[in-house]
Amino acid sequence: MAKRAYVTPLSVVAVLLAGVVAWLYFGPADEQGGQREMPKPTIVTTTAQVMEFRDTIEGLGTSQASESVNIMARVTQTVRELHFNDGQDVERGDLLIVLNDREERARVQELEFRLAENRRQLDRLRELARENAASRSMIDEQEVRVEQTAAELDVARSRLEEMTIRSPFSGRVGLREVSVGSLVRPGDTITTLDALDPIYVDFSVPELYLPSLASGQNVAAYSAAYPNRAFNGQIVSLASRVDPVTRSIQVRAAINNESRELRPGMLLRVELERSVDNTLMVPESAVIPIRNDQHVYFVNSEDRVELKVVQTGRRLPGWVEILGGIAEGDRVVVEGTVRVRDGLPVNVVER
Repeated sequence: MAKRAYVTPLSVVAVLLAGVVAWLYFGPADEQGGQREMPKPTIVTTTAQVMEFRDTIEGLGTSQASESVNIMARVTQTVRELHFNDGQDVERGDLLIVLNDREERARVQELEFRLAENRRQLDRLRELARENAASRSMIDEQEVRVEQTAAELDVARSRLEEMTIRSPFSGRVGLREVSVGSLVRPGDTITTLDALDPIYVDFSVPELYLPSLASGQNVAAYSAAYPNRAFNGQIVSLASRVDPVTRSIQVRAAINNESRELRPGMLLRVELERSVDNTLMVPESAVIPIRNDQHVYFVNSEDRVELKVVQTGRRLPGWVEILGGIAEGDRVVVEGTVRVRDGLPVNVVER
């Protein structure tokens, strides 16, 4: 018995679709007798251009004073005079604090009188010795007394100097922690003193870049407190060791801070300039990775695209260095790469 043929709606739709596709590709010729042409895709191009490439290394560091010290008393005593204000700039040797030194001054005065008297006695004995009225032993004993008193006077003057505190270097003092009449002890912080120009910043650089680091290289530091403001400086030293945990080396740079705007403890973003050169660049959107190679779509003089293999190098945000494959001035596709294929004619819009 013969099988029946069934016609379903799905089979009818399939036949109709097949007919439409066949008409599009094999339908009647155009007026010139040629095959029907597909519409040209529109793409956006730009030219490969030589640009300045700044090869930089970025890092984060913390600023610190080039010289820093906590001002402390060396003895236990009360404060008699204060000769600075909070945040004041001082020079080396400026008087900052005077402690109660009445006892020390009296002791120095007493020893000065005693030393003068002992020297007079020594001179008198030497005159008597010339007249054979004093023995050599008496002169020797008096010389010992003079030397002993002079030594005691040096100790007393040293203790008197401890009652005054002077600036050990030029810089800016911090907040005052004591008042006149306060009792201070050794180890008590009276204020801080920081040298702010230049200011140092320490940051880490991967050991990979060690061969390109050297003292004197230019750096630029940026702080969130001063947006878009660059503070320029130079590398002053490199650490003698590479950290075995992070495999990085510590770098110290001195940053120009004449305005005193940077303070110790600030977080700084540091850019270290390795080199500046001119190189061929294309937008990053033009580069297409295919398997293990990098490609770009090149538009020739006939407005047809050609797929070319290129050698890429370093990168900047939005840009790629081209080492080979195309030349300066070549047009490359930056938008519409998914709509084209090798040899296809296109409508070009220049960026």
